Amino acid sequence: MIDVINLALPFFGLIVIGFVCGRIKQIPDTALGWMNFFIVYVSLPALFYRILAQTPLEKLGQINFIYSTSLATFCAFTLSFGIGMAIRRGNIADSAIAGLAGGYGNIGYMGPGLALATLGQQAAVPVALIFCFDNIILFTLVPFLMALARPKGMSVPGIAFEVFKRVAGHPLIVASALGVASAAVHFEPPVALDRLLQFLQNAAAPCALFALGVTVALRPLKKMPWEIPPLAFVKLVLHPLMLFVLLSAFGPFDQVWIDTGLLMAALPPALNVFVFARQYDSWVEQASSAVMVGTLLSVVTLTAVMWMVKTGHVPALLFR
Repeated sequence: MIDVINLALPFFGLIVIGFVCGRIKQIPDTALGWMNFFIVYVSLPALFYRILAQTPLEKLGQINFIYSTSLATFCAFTLSFGIGMAIRRGNIADSAIAGLAGGYGNIGYMGPGLALATLGQQAAVPVALIFCFDNIILFTLVPFLMALARPKGMSVPGIAFEVFKRVAGHPLIVASALGVASAAVHFEPPVALDRLLQFLQNAAAPCALFALGVTVALRPLKKMPWEIPPLAFVKLVLHPLMLFVLLSAFGPFDQVWIDTGLLMAALPPALNVFVFARQYDSWVEQASSAVMVGTLLSVVTLTAVMWMVKTGHVPALLFR
C-alpha cells in the first residue's frame, strides 16, 4: 500500500500545492492563460507526439480495445448528458458540459504520468489510444450539441464543417497524428530536437496539476449543485465498471492494457470540462464544482484502483 501512496501522493500533492498557492496569493485567474496555453499547445502535444512516435505502428491497431474504451466513454457521456437534461429541464448546452463532467476524465493532465508511473512504459500505447479516440469523440459531440443548442442560422453541413475544423485543428489531435505518421515512417528527430520535446513532455503533468489546483482555489464551491453527486458517481464508479464489462466482452487483452484502461476510466473530471464551460458560457460554476468534487473524491476511488492494478487484484475478465 505504501508503494501506491508514494505513486499517488505527488499527483494529488501538486494539486494541493496549486490550491494553497491560489488561496494565499491573490493573482487574477487571467494569469493562468499563458500556463494553460503552454500546457495545451506546447507541452501536452510534445508528450503525445513522443509516445506515439516511439510506438511500433502495429501496436496502434488494437481495434477491439479502441472500441471498448471509446464505447465506455460514450456511454458515460450519454448517461451524464441525460442526467443534465433531466435536472436542467432540457437545456442542451448545460447538459453537454454535464456530459463532459461524467465522461471526460483527466486523461491529458493526470493520465499519462499516473499510468506510466504505476504500470511502466508498457502503458504508453493504451494511454495514447484512449487519449486520441476519447478526445475525438468528445471534441466532436460537444461542439455539435452546442451548435444544436445555439444554431445561429447555421445549416447542418455548416455545423458539421465547424465541428470537423475544431477536431482536426486541435493541437493534441494534430500532435497525435504526427506521432502516428512518424511511427509509420520510422522518423527519428535530431538529438537536440528530441531532447527539447522530452523537456517539454516532462513539464506537462506538473504544470497541468498545479494549474488545476489554482483553478479550483479561485472558484470555491458555494453550494453543491444537484447534478454533481450523480455525475461524480458516473465518472468515478460507473465509467470504470462499464469499461471492465466491455473489455470482458471484446477481449481478451494483455493484463497491462486492462489495468491501463481501468486507471484511465477512473480518473476524475478533466480541467477541460471547465475550459469548455467557460468557452461556451454554459454551466460554468457547476463545471468548476464538478472538477473540484470529483478530484477530491478520486483521492479515495482512484487510489483504490491504483492499489488494485499495482497488487494484481483486478479480477479476471467476466467472459473469459
